[in-house]
Amino acid sequence: MSELQHAQQAGGRRERPVTVPDFAQAKATGRKLVMLTAYDFPFAKLLDSAGLDGILVGDSLGMVVQGHSNCLPVTLEEMIYHTRLVSRAVHHSLVVADMPFLSYQTGVRDAVLHAGMLVKQGGAHAVKIEGGQAYAPTVRALVEAEIPVMGHIGLTPQSYHRLGGFRVQRDLERLRADACALQEAGAFALVIECVPASIAAHITAQLTIPTIGIGAGSGCDGQILVVHDLLGLFPGFRPRFVKVYTDLGELIQRAVREYCDDVRAGRFPGPEHELS
Repeated sequence: MSELQHAQQAGGRRERPVTVPDFAQAKATGRKLVMLTAYDFPFAKLLDSAGLDGILVGDSLGMVVQGHSNCLPVTLEEMIYHTRLVSRAVHHSLVVADMPFLSYQTGVRDAVLHAGMLVKQGGAHAVKIEGGQAYAPTVRALVEAEIPVMGHIGLTPQSYHRLGGFRVQRDLERLRADACALQEAGAFALVIECVPASIAAHITAQLTIPTIGIGAGSGCDGQILVVHDLLGLFPGFRPRFVKVYTDLGELIQRAVREYCDDVRAGRFPGPEHELS
């Protein structure tokens, strides 16, 4: 049994950080990988202590944190900032940072420079880029520059306008070709998003690197969700592929209402809250 498996049985805490080779080992041994997103220090600290394998600082922060309708407005500087907050809190999980729109599409040199900034300034352990065969040379250049890369195929949110919105992707041959090209280029893992479960399972079986699914069924080697969805922080928006584990949004609203009532009724602060 590996060190990570021993640690999991002991309650999730690990004696050492998760590394890129640990993802490969998980695939080889059939151990499911677990990831969530985080965008700030408090959330990252809580998630890291719960025993995740990886934390993604996603450009989904454009919607989750900034309130945009998609992730395209997110800048490299913002990604570096949020990655720095997360990496400062994390001691065990692998920190993966999304490369935002136009940080790598403008050429290999730009991609290496900007990915290097996410690692050097942001503290990321790896970066994630969207796209398939067309970005295999970019992945190869990043890996040659000693920057681990997680690929991302299927629904790629930065292609929001070209795809006509957030749509399920069903082209098996294209998806398989994309996955194989990214693996050959040196990606250490692959996110598969919003793909029918049968297609994702087929691709997973074809690859030697692990797949991390989101809306791609149980046949992937691991799973990732946006943490705010898992916690019920957006009660009006619940994609079918999300399991809400607690309604934290309602708990927060209830606590704030009680606080408002206590202040207005003169119950808070009480004598026990006053300084002498």
